[in-house]
Amino acid sequence: MSLQISSAAFSAGETIPKRFTCDGPDASPKLSWNEPPPKTQSFALIMDDPDAPVGTWVHWVLFDLPAETRELAEGVPKQEQVANGARQGRNDFGKIGYGGPCPPPGNPHRYFFKLYALDAKLNLKAGATKADVEGAMKGHILAHAEMIGRYGR
Repeated sequence: MSLQISSAAFSAGETIPKRFTCDGPDASPKLSWNEPPPKTQSFALIMDDPDAPVGTWVHWVLFDLPAETRELAEGVPKQEQVANGARQGRNDFGKIGYGGPCPPPGNPHRYFFKLYALDAKLNLKAGATKADVEGAMKGHILAHAEMIGRYGR
């Protein structure tokens, strides 16, 4: 069984509801996933937009999620460390935590929610960037799942 990620807020490939964007309260959507490989020690989550005019725009970096975690509640607090001990990185808005879709007017953008099951904790400091997390994950990825949502203005 491969790792799969889904959201109760929207289906894969569908429009992300306004409440999860800069046009609403900008809360992170509820996400859940199935059982990871047996040797999983932690999870990392990266959300980014490859359709941004300046190149891929990072919206969320979350890492060191405990191995027993199977979901993230809606509205993860925008703080360095969350209740389960996971840490949040810095997004391309220059802030800690989730920054929802906020594309310029035009065609809808694709937002990739990428979940990684890892055989180690990354032990990076809160505020780490996507590049920091991707570098630390090298050689530790047991499984990977992704889901795409869309949003346009």
